[in-house]
Amino acid sequence: MTKTARAPRTSARIVPLRRGTTVEMVRLVCPDAAQAARIAESFGLPVLDSDGIRDLHQRLITETADALREGLNERAMQIHLQRIVGSYVGSAHGAGQFYSRAVTEARQATAKLANDTRDEDLDGPVGFESAAQRKREFAAEVAVQAHALRMAAEGAAAAYEHVVGESWKPFERQPEQPGETVSRKAAEVQMAAFG
Repeated sequence: MTKTARAPRTSARIVPLRRGTTVEMVRLVCPDAAQAARIAESFGLPVLDSDGIRDLHQRLITETADALREGLNERAMQIHLQRIVGSYVGSAHGAGQFYSRAVTEARQATAKLANDTRDEDLDGPVGFESAAQRKREFAAEVAVQAHALRMAAEGAAAAYEHVVGESWKPFERQPEQPGETVSRKAAEVQMAAFG
């Protein structure tokens, strides 16, 4: 038996392009001020000062940038603020997605109550809430939280625009060309040296 020699396989690492989370995406999944106020009033939760949260975070980021201005050049400031705003936007988007799931679960549990033949979804003993009621209340709490984080993200994005002079966009890493390995690139550079 002879063994055939196999050439070592070099695998090209392909980094998929992952779309960053935008402020617009946050606005799609998090309640706006009017909806958050309706939910808070319906469930007896505190009505948030949406504009106050947004303004506070805008001031916070702007004042932070002012304090760092002497130590950071323009590009370093932009990168630093890019990351900070990205964390606010990512947090708000995650909360908005969690809110959407909580609402779906509350709707499903409430819809089951309409079926009279199901015992597990009936109201709890006197003085206790049903599972559906607890899910609705949880969804309402999460709605208020998602709205607060949305306002914080919008304030941070507004501060970025004020300090940097352009609208905030999520950082997106450009993918390398598929199949292009470091050795191939090096070979191309070396061959180009020969003219």
